[in-house]
Amino acid sequence: MDLQNVNITLRILFRPVTSQLPRIFTSIGEDYDERGLPSITTKILKSVVARFDAGELITQRELVSRQVKRAATSGLILDDVSLTYLTFRKEFTEAVEAKQVAQQEAERARFVVEKAEQQKKVAIISAEGHSEAAELIANSLATARDGLIELRKSETAEFLAYQFLRSQNITHLPAGQSMLLQLPQ
Repeated sequence: MDLQNVNITLRILFRPVTSQLPRIFTSIGEDYDERGLPSITTKILKSVVARFDAGELITQRELVSRQVKRAATSGLILDDVSLTYLTFRKEFTEAVEAKQVAQQEAERARFVVEKAEQQKKVAIISAEGHSEAAELIANSLATARDGLIELRKSETAEFLAYQFLRSQNITHLPAGQSMLLQLPQ
């Protein structure tokens, strides 16, 4: 243990070994569960807890419980042992919380850095793509001369014609026909 005061509450489900009952009653008494059990479990708990530091007590509660259960002696069978409550001095608890907060902030900062690096990579790849596209267009213009421009004009005219056809506010008249609109005066 790292010399921290710790308060532990145990929940213990136990039963006596039936063949040991006469010895238990004569040495401890019929109220062995009130007199003997607390002192026995306290000794066992202290010996087990001394093997762990404070952080391990918090993170390995189940292992501590199993070791307390295995260390049972004095004619008792511990069916279940659980650490139900575990606290440390206020200063230690605050230090652990501060450490956790610092770790979370460091992790967040690492995430922000990684995100910035990814955004940088995206910007570089995008710029390279735009540069390559501009180079391809320049090469196409140089080799095809006005052909590419004519193709783009044709594509634009086709797009505009399609948009005009879909519009409900435009009426199309065949060439050479005129239409008189009677507008109110």
